[in-house]
Amino acid sequence: MKKLLLFFVPVFLFQSLRADEGMWLPTLLEQLNIQDMKSRGFQLTAADIYSVNNGSMKDAVCQFNGGCTAEMISGEGLLLTNHHCGYGQIQQHSSVEHNYIEQGFWAMNRSEEKPCPGATAAFIIRMDDVTAMVLQGVSPSASEKSRDSIIDLNSKALEKKMTEGTHYDAFVRGFMSGNQYFLFLVETFKDVRLVGAPPVSIGNFGGDYDNWIWPRHTGDFSMFRVYANKDNRPAEYSPDNVPYQPRRFFPISLKGVKEKDFTMVYGFPGRTTEYLTSGGVNLIQNVSDPVKVDLRTTRLRIMEEEMDKSELVRIQYAAKHNGVSNAWKKWKGEMLGLRINDAVGKKQEYEREFSAQLDANSAAKNKYGTVLASLQQNYTAIEPYQKAVDYMNEGLLSIEMIRYAEGFRNLVELSKKEKPDTAKINKTVRALRKGAEGWFKDYDVTTDKRIAVTVFQAVEKGIGMGNEMLPPVMRGIGRKETDYAVYLGGIYAKTIFTDKKKVLDLLSKWSASSWKKIEKDPGYMLSQELYSHFRTQVVPNYNKYNNEITRLNRLYMKAQTEVMKNKKFYPDANSTLRVAYGNVEGYSARDGIIYNWYTTIDGIMDKDDPAVYEYHVPAKLKELHKAGDYGNYADAADKKLHTCFIATNHTTGGNSGSPVIDAQGNLIGTNFDRVWEGTMSDVMFDPTRCRNIAVDIRYTLFIIDKFAGAGYLLREMNIIK
Repeated sequence: MKKLLLFFVPVFLFQSLRADEGMWLPTLLEQLNIQDMKSRGFQLTAADIYSVNNGSMKDAVCQFNGGCTAEMISGEGLLLTNHHCGYGQIQQHSSVEHNYIEQGFWAMNRSEEKPCPGATAAFIIRMDDVTAMVLQGVSPSASEKSRDSIIDLNSKALEKKMTEGTHYDAFVRGFMSGNQYFLFLVETFKDVRLVGAPPVSIGNFGGDYDNWIWPRHTGDFSMFRVYANKDNRPAEYSPDNVPYQPRRFFPISLKGVKEKDFTMVYGFPGRTTEYLTSGGVNLIQNVSDPVKVDLRTTRLRIMEEEMDKSELVRIQYAAKHNGVSNAWKKWKGEMLGLRINDAVGKKQEYEREFSAQLDANSAAKNKYGTVLASLQQNYTAIEPYQKAVDYMNEGLLSIEMIRYAEGFRNLVELSKKEKPDTAKINKTVRALRKGAEGWFKDYDVTTDKRIAVTVFQAVEKGIGMGNEMLPPVMRGIGRKETDYAVYLGGIYAKTIFTDKKKVLDLLSKWSASSWKKIEKDPGYMLSQELYSHFRTQVVPNYNKYNNEITRLNRLYMKAQTEVMKNKKFYPDANSTLRVAYGNVEGYSARDGIIYNWYTTIDGIMDKDDPAVYEYHVPAKLKELHKAGDYGNYADAADKKLHTCFIATNHTTGGNSGSPVIDAQGNLIGTNFDRVWEGTMSDVMFDPTRCRNIAVDIRYTLFIIDKFAGAGYLLREMNIIK
């Protein structure tokens, strides 16, 4: 293994602000966290969690499909993640004849496991602090553009040096608002096959009604297998590939959990912004989130209406609906939590404390004295552009026909050149032809057109007809609601980008002048007007203020670590491997509302309602419950089958599918959600309300064994009774 020079990491940068808060870099656990973890019940060592030279828990955790986490649960490549993380692959194999979303899927032997093109499992090999090398040549007075350029060049050089002559990938990621950088060496497997998934009535029980809400009763899990070549290395799909043999996989405990038990979540949390000023929190709470929630409410309503009319549309839009809904409800909860927690007020209080400390330190005041005022000025200035960005991204550019037509712009530009590169053109045409199959498989023109009309109306109302940030094409359509329906109806009737046959016909007969047909297509013309307006009139001004905010936040982060001597800090999440730890614990949501820390199958039966799709309980599950046939999976104390539990681990998006681990390093659950009142933990962590939600591993095994009849899978696991 190639080695990089390690640099000392200042301890004060990575200490906890509060008990349970924090997403820790596993390389620093020995230095910073292990004693605290042991005081809370952890019984292993930091090297058991992260080691470069020996197998450790990090080798059993992977990033799944670039956005979720998954864990190895056998020595034969068996991988466990959330149902919603594997939803796209489950949908990919579903049809009206074989609806695996509704019926579930279980491979009863390895020959029945289904290849999932595009699915990946990426394991971290090592991580190293490369701050000095990344920032080499960066002047304190450099512009953000110049700074980013130098950092990018230095990062690429390091990535190339680290991977040269290997089959690994590497990436450099910034921490502490760009004051520190780490390099990650990654091994990515591309032959991933679907092994099993419960029906949606278990895997997404409660649907949107229960999403982000406690108590939960969702069996949110799916199973895949990672395959490798005969040398146990990554390879493209081949029937000759064999199950991957990981350096480490998690033993599974049937002992269950008790209140106050130690828990640890190991995964790839996506993004948090814990160190924003009050102006930044206000921008999220009162400007950006409300716009995004309103637009997604509109899209979800139309999707649901069309899905209720057609089983085909329900299959086509199942994954899309889940994707739109997940963030929609999270943002709603985030706004609620920030308001209940008086986040803006608490940030202002902290800023007053920071300013007082700054005033007492003349050297620091000379460097950082204006940072808070400058941040507030820029947050105020960016507000109208933030709204425009959200109206474009969540509104106009969310329309499927618009996005699909934009995907042909590169082909048009390549074909228009004075000396066209035939090889590049042919490659692009082949890619578009291949992509058309998947795109139109999950596309319904009626749904998309209805969304387009309603979104156009909402964007005009939100931005305002007289506002220069409203795309010019919208200013000439008219003010009656019916005007948009007529205008867009005409475009949808004439464009080729809603018709698979027309698209494939054009691509199959592509010639030197075919690009002219695309440029004259009304759908393409509309997409280009919208994207061009966004790129030229909205993004430059937004970036101007956002780049300055980025610079000032970096300065503010550095100032805090220098000035706030009694306060300790950890790095924000950025989709890199992290450890969070805490304890099993209930919580008080609001005045008079106190929640227990676990749920049972009894709650599923209480919610059963055949008239509500999201609360339909499968007949077999009812039979097993009625007979009390829980096998070895019932809780030893109360003899009930526990379904989910909550703990105080600090998690966010990207932690979906993360293993929840006990004090002995055994798997006890699979993380899949947070409680609604605690979703503001991306911005401000409240230890009294922020809770992560996990599927109890005993419920997972019960579904595999007793419900699905796929108990053969358990024989390759290490199950501790």
